Amino acid sequence: MVETSETFLIAAELKTFDARHRKTIAKNMGKYRKSVEAGMTQYSNHELARSRASFIKSNTILNLDRLLIDWEQKFTSRGGKVIWAQNAEEALEAIGKIMKSAEARLVVKSKSMTSEEIHLNEFLESQGIEPFETDLGEFIVQLAGQKPYHIVTPAMHMSKEDVSELFHKHLGTELTDNPEELTMIARRIMREKYTEAEVGITGGNFLISDIGGVAITENEGNGRLTVAFPKVHIALVGIEKMIPSIEDLDLFWPLLATSGTGQHVTVYNTILSGPQQDFETDGPKEMYVILLDNGRSKLLADKEKRQALNCIRCGACLNACPVYKNIGGHAYDTTYSGPIGSIISPQYLGLEKFKHLSYASSLCGGCTSVCPVRIDIHNILLLNRKQSVEENLTNKWEKLGFQFWKSAMLNRKLMNFGGSTIKQWIIEIVFKNSWSKRRSDPVLAPKSFNEMWKSGKRSS
Repeated sequence: MVETSETFLIAAELKTFDARHRKTIAKNMGKYRKSVEAGMTQYSNHELARSRASFIKSNTILNLDRLLIDWEQKFTSRGGKVIWAQNAEEALEAIGKIMKSAEARLVVKSKSMTSEEIHLNEFLESQGIEPFETDLGEFIVQLAGQKPYHIVTPAMHMSKEDVSELFHKHLGTELTDNPEELTMIARRIMREKYTEAEVGITGGNFLISDIGGVAITENEGNGRLTVAFPKVHIALVGIEKMIPSIEDLDLFWPLLATSGTGQHVTVYNTILSGPQQDFETDGPKEMYVILLDNGRSKLLADKEKRQALNCIRCGACLNACPVYKNIGGHAYDTTYSGPIGSIISPQYLGLEKFKHLSYASSLCGGCTSVCPVRIDIHNILLLNRKQSVEENLTNKWEKLGFQFWKSAMLNRKLMNFGGSTIKQWIIEIVFKNSWSKRRSDPVLAPKSFNEMWKSGKRSS
């Protein structure tokens, strides 16, 4: 059986040396940087905004139990239905029952990383139900048979030429490098699906406790259409998405937009607080919100790492990470990639299987410096590494290597044994398949500092 860490290393190396992939990502990342630089001009004090957002989210997480109950009471008072799901299995079971009740055969979905987390599309297909992604990027990767490459921009790894070829192959359209024409092709297909679907599924960017609302922010309007046409709406939201008040959106919506895409605010911002009311002309007849735990409570109980739950899924840390920019999102083989994914994926999915992700970092701190809610990402990566050692998840060769190193560090005679020739040979053997695979071996000096000191050959 191939270890997850081994498949990660193989995928990472393939993408790192894929010149076409590197070119596409470099181009798209360059556009992102320029957009963010322009977007930041709306702030007179961006650091203060980050500090306020961090304070609000940290307090929210500490009071999450009370705020969730308050939110539920407000939401259900307007006819909404709430389902608490401890894990992916419970969420899928609940969704399956709703689908059966609605006699669903077609489901339209707006962008939702939480639905990716529980592998919703695969479940729906197994039930004979067609899941149709209406976010353009999600639509592209679904058509390609792939998973989202990036938290915010799922098809970042594909150029317009790639998309044109994909549409030509699967939809029979003419080849074109005009982005507007490609968008209109997808739009025509999607418009038919909205009116045919029995159920619409969305995620939720924020849960608003004081009004019992679900806030959704997007750029294409597909989220609103997903809610407006189908008779049943399901919002699948992680419990950590809570904010205390509707007034907090004044801070969080612009922060999310600027960090995510460089916009001052995204195009469509919607607050949903239940199914269609008697005085309303559109909206779903039934609205369900599935509150997903799936490892979040476990992370909440960890005092040192719980701040990771502050994440608002802007994707800024991915765009700042030198590792992500080289290996891409698919190499991680998890729903959440990049630095934030390297923190939460081992906690959600199991440290034993995914601890290697916390080592996929240069610890440069770039991720921490751009996080709009000031999550101390690079230090939490170190805490994950520490936890993996404390839980005895390191392999025997790593343990043996550090035992040998410790012995040498505590024994001068052992450290000096063999001179530079023997030590150089050991380095060449030990690092043959790791450091030295792509780099020159470190070259030791003919004499150690200790030997030079004893011989008296030192500067005064």
